[in-house]
Amino acid sequence: MSLKNDRYTYRVTWSEEDGEYVGLCIEFPSLSWLDKTPESALKGIRKMVGDVVKDMGDNGEEIPEPIACKRYSGKFMVRVPPEVHRNFPEMRPLKNAPALSFPRRRESRNIGTL
Repeated sequence: MSLKNDRYTYRVTWSEEDGEYVGLCIEFPSLSWLDKTPESALKGIRKMVGDVVKDMGDNGEEIPEPIACKRYSGKFMVRVPPEVHRNFPEMRPLKNAPALSFPRRRESRNIGTL
């Protein structure tokens, strides 16, 4: 059963290991569908998600909300080691520069080495 007004997020990619295209749904990471063409892989994973959603609804289980329907605050919090955090103020090039513009340029190469 395909979902009417399906708002889930899908991806189709080639699987070298399987020698076929694999259809994936971000909201249902445990599901996948292998097929010979990308179109068939997408159709298969969409049908599978529809079947799973119906089954979950029939059993009173909580159905994942589509990512497209979620509301986000706009805040993005990242943990960094204290040594890296300590250097952020002196690395900020402009007083009004976006906060994310300076750590990604300079510290991205150093974070993995601490």
